[in-house]
Amino acid sequence: MVPSARRRILAAVVGGLTLVVPSAALGATAVTTASAATYPQVRPTVAEYTQLSTSTTPPTQAQCGSAGRRCFDPQSVQAAYNVGPLYAKGYDGTGMTIAIVDSYGSDTMAHDLHVFDQAFGIAAMCGEESVTCAPGMPSFSELQLQGAPATVAPPSQSKGTGQEDKAGWALEVALDVETAHAMAPGANILLVTTPTAETLGVQGLPQMMAAEDYVVQHHLANVISQSFASGEGAFASSQALQNLRYAFQDAAANGVTVLGSSGDNGSAITLKTPVKNPRTLPDPGVEWPASDPLVTGVGGTYLCTDANASATSPRTVDSSSNPAKCQADPGQAEIGWTDGGGGYSSIFSRPSYQDTLPAGSTAIGAMRGVPDISLQASSGTGMLVYVSLPPDGNSGLSCGSAACSTGWYDIGGTSLSCPQWAGLTAIADQINGGGLGQINPALYKVAANPAQYAADFNDITIGNNQTDPTVAGYSASTGWDPVTGLGTPNAALLLPDLVAAAH
Repeated sequence: MVPSARRRILAAVVGGLTLVVPSAALGATAVTTASAATYPQVRPTVAEYTQLSTSTTPPTQAQCGSAGRRCFDPQSVQAAYNVGPLYAKGYDGTGMTIAIVDSYGSDTMAHDLHVFDQAFGIAAMCGEESVTCAPGMPSFSELQLQGAPATVAPPSQSKGTGQEDKAGWALEVALDVETAHAMAPGANILLVTTPTAETLGVQGLPQMMAAEDYVVQHHLANVISQSFASGEGAFASSQALQNLRYAFQDAAANGVTVLGSSGDNGSAITLKTPVKNPRTLPDPGVEWPASDPLVTGVGGTYLCTDANASATSPRTVDSSSNPAKCQADPGQAEIGWTDGGGGYSSIFSRPSYQDTLPAGSTAIGAMRGVPDISLQASSGTGMLVYVSLPPDGNSGLSCGSAACSTGWYDIGGTSLSCPQWAGLTAIADQINGGGLGQINPALYKVAANPAQYAADFNDITIGNNQTDPTVAGYSASTGWDPVTGLGTPNAALLLPDLVAAAH
């Protein structure tokens, strides 16, 4: 049951709902501008991107190397995190659904997903462009809230900053959908979108939370992936943030796992308003929703393993290829990402599941520690993603001195780690035979067992997330730390143990 106050938000925000495929419509009620100043501007957690090719053929490692980076494909990521043995047992997320929540969506997502899958030999989805649906095939569909205006760039005379440009979110959407599907090729994907700038000035978070609650209340997904964030200190008040938590409370009550990107600004929190003159808060902070105790906060690493590995290859360190960070730390398979959001909440007390940590962990005091877990996030060791936009939309993305264009991008950010973890969670749900719900208690329970922690997690012990010289950062350590959390997964071992711990 949705309390009456929540129902009012839902009626206002989910009006004009469109489900593709099929589609339906509900009457819409306007959202007032009264709360616009209460909420900070929501933004995607894509840290960096570089366009490497305009072809439908993925770029080579030589092309990536010339840009000072290495590029991972689905198979080399699967090798790095030991996912192959799960696939061999038939665990690929089949029967589960991942809801990916983003502003705007992308006009070309069904097409781009098909190019991506064809390029890397990933199983096709019903709903992809040029794919004939068959029984048992996973589906890609879209839930559009308040409509889906076409992708256009800001007009040339616009005085806007471009922070809400739809083309930037289209890049985020392609990253989220393609990488989640690559990690859990058997899972369904529901792309849930809201037209942020068309809601009379409200800055997106109320719409997104109402959309997520709709997904939960209607049992549309087992896992929700959130590649967006805003600093706790950017909210007008702690109560304004608390008012948005109902979606997570309902998710926990309905067995739905919610994950959130920890952010891409290290320990620093930047206020985006006024947008013409953003300022950085003097004290270290963390970003919400990842800081919420009901959300699994996903941090980031540099992934210094073999980017040419096949899916069944062993995890192999590569300290000779770009980027410089991997070369400077020989023998390290992963390093805490400099820009990875992490630290301690100023709003939420330490949850009981963080009372017991692996030996040697950085201490968590009275307040919630972030993140809980991590995965690759640096663009220097990023993932290849394909995206295309109408010519007008392209001008909203800048690639150096020129506008970006259709093609392959190497992308980083905790926007990369979060949807991939959503894919892993869908696989765990399949092992479980249904949604696990909140996974944080089980994660920390596994990590509290020394033998399981040593086997199931890749403990990241070096790296620091100070991005602003005026704001103190944190260092990675043995066990849990406020840069990479508990570390990254040895999926073949962790996911079955996670399911067992949940029971």
